[in-house]
Amino acid sequence: MEKVIIIRYSEIYLKGKNRGFFERAFEDNLRRAVEEIDCVVDKHSGRYFVRKFSEADTETLIGKLKKVFGAHTISIAYETATDMDSVFEAAKLLSKSSGTFKVESHRGDKQYPLTSIEISKELGGRLLAHFKTLKVDVHEPDFTVRVDIRENGVALVFADFIEAAGGMPVGTAGKGLLLLSGGIDSPVAGHMMAKRGMNVDCLHFHSYPYTNLQAKEKVIDLAKILSEYTCGTKLYTVSVTHIQEAIHEKCKPQLMITLLRRFMYRIAERHALKIGAQCIITGESLGQVASQTIEGMTSSNSVVESLPVLRPLVGFDKNEIIERSVKMGAYETSILPFEDCCTVFLPDYPAIRPKLEEILKEENKLDVEGLIEEAFQTIEKIKI
Repeated sequence: MEKVIIIRYSEIYLKGKNRGFFERAFEDNLRRAVEEIDCVVDKHSGRYFVRKFSEADTETLIGKLKKVFGAHTISIAYETATDMDSVFEAAKLLSKSSGTFKVESHRGDKQYPLTSIEISKELGGRLLAHFKTLKVDVHEPDFTVRVDIRENGVALVFADFIEAAGGMPVGTAGKGLLLLSGGIDSPVAGHMMAKRGMNVDCLHFHSYPYTNLQAKEKVIDLAKILSEYTCGTKLYTVSVTHIQEAIHEKCKPQLMITLLRRFMYRIAERHALKIGAQCIITGESLGQVASQTIEGMTSSNSVVESLPVLRPLVGFDKNEIIERSVKMGAYETSILPFEDCCTVFLPDYPAIRPKLEEILKEENKLDVEGLIEEAFQTIEKIKI
């Protein structure tokens, strides 16, 4: 008898002839997630297993495996021979000595001499005989013992299904560049695109010395949280201080945010193409702030020449975004009170519905290419 962790995949089962591509990516990501822990990862019949691990590492392993996109459910199980004596010995380890229970059985091996119902009856009877105060309740039991008779001549005996991240394996849907601020929204946007199988690298704009180094550390911490789901990521930081100073000096103050975001998008697209990213990802939600009206988004998009801009949160309200932020473990870091670059030179009344002709008129006062080139001289790469 061996204690193992079972991982079952999610949407991969929907794939046809190219399923192997997704399965290999998923297995690679599982191995990468637990590579710092002494254990073995293998696969059999559409199930993945972690074996030969220390009991002390069990909870750590579960925590890491739950964050691997593509995983549907996880169970801690005993792997044993398929004879009922062996299955019963494993079931005793999972059973409580009192209360109510039921047995659920699955017979993957159709040559097994007992049907699923017969397995449940046999095992349930043995548990009742052994634990005198146990009772059967098939509707609302205190606990469930589950038996899976596999085709390879082993039985898996377990109690619970632990919900995992779902989605598709990271690395199966291209690469995107996330505009990572220090707020709540952008980490959630990156998390959602990684869940669809996308590799995510991050670009952060800062305004040092107007924003302090603690704001930068906060963004690094957010990138670390995101990287737990993305199998590692790269964070690039770039200064836009000189751009904001130029806009503040030469342009209408109410257009500060709109003009700055146009610079951000230009920089983001050029950097995305340089690192092989195929899209830009943002945490924008329609109508949430002044720059996220449809007019503001149109203005930002108009400077992007060749890449799509993905806004996975565009139809979410703030409470929905916060709920996802809490679930992924980023919320407490996101709300730390360190300012980001968009708060520098913030006008009292930013334009809510900026007109493109007015924006272009103000932008003509600036050396756009020179400012962008100066920004690229400040790029720093941080491997998370």
